[in-house]
Amino acid sequence: MKSMTGFGRATASLGAQTLTVQVSSVNRKTLDLTVKLPEEWESLEPQINDLVRKYAVRGKVHVDLELTGASGEASVPWDETAAGEILVKLAAFAAKQGVAFNPTPELLWQVANSQRKSSTVPAAETAQPVILATLETALKAFVEMRGKEGSALLADFLARLAILQNHATAITEHAPQVPKNYREQLLQRLRQAGLELDLNDDRVLKEIALFADRCDIAEELTRLRSHFEQFTTLLKSNGEIGRKSEFILQEMGREVHTIGSKANDLVISRNVIELKNELERVREQIANVE
Repeated sequence: MKSMTGFGRATASLGAQTLTVQVSSVNRKTLDLTVKLPEEWESLEPQINDLVRKYAVRGKVHVDLELTGASGEASVPWDETAAGEILVKLAAFAAKQGVAFNPTPELLWQVANSQRKSSTVPAAETAQPVILATLETALKAFVEMRGKEGSALLADFLARLAILQNHATAITEHAPQVPKNYREQLLQRLRQAGLELDLNDDRVLKEIALFADRCDIAEELTRLRSHFEQFTTLLKSNGEIGRKSEFILQEMGREVHTIGSKANDLVISRNVIELKNELERVREQIANVE
């Protein structure tokens, strides 16, 4: 099991400069991949995407490639003086047109990026082997972190699954008592109404039989136990777990809802409420699983 939250970092020398690659991710139902890299390397983005997809199938994954010089500063700095002059001209032009000038972060980025000093970034073809190798190292660290968090999630899921099974067992043990309790309640109501009917009266027997049939939850409990087994097997398997587990949890929820609606009993209703609460906690947590 892997968490969808992870981080990996790797560095490598690229000539006299240092390449730093960082990979991070947060929860997302599908794979949402973004890459930040120098514009001189944009032709490598498809290869970077393909490599990332070998290590991640879900989550919002961000890859950041940065090249720095020996001093640690960005190897392709902006010409801040030139960028500032452009902003002054834009402000003057906006004032002349009677338009409020409130530069957005996006505008500042575009202006600054357009005023880069002469590039010292190696050509994409030259840097490609180092970039991909460094990215793969970062991805391995990224996957390792996801795996460690996944192990913690697995322990939590198994503990919650045990709680679910305990409530299902309590319902199973109490279910045979429901028709008996109903029979006693029915006879008591009849006596209170002044209707002394024999327990073997066909009308009483028919009413009790109909109630027993309506509140029979044996099939739902059998399917629920089957879902528990499937969920346990899935949690301990390799590969993608998140989407499949969401489906199984949905089916569990249906069975629990049906049990609650069919079993007209306080003890069962209390256990159903606990089952629903615990299932909701599992659903929230499963959103963190790849």
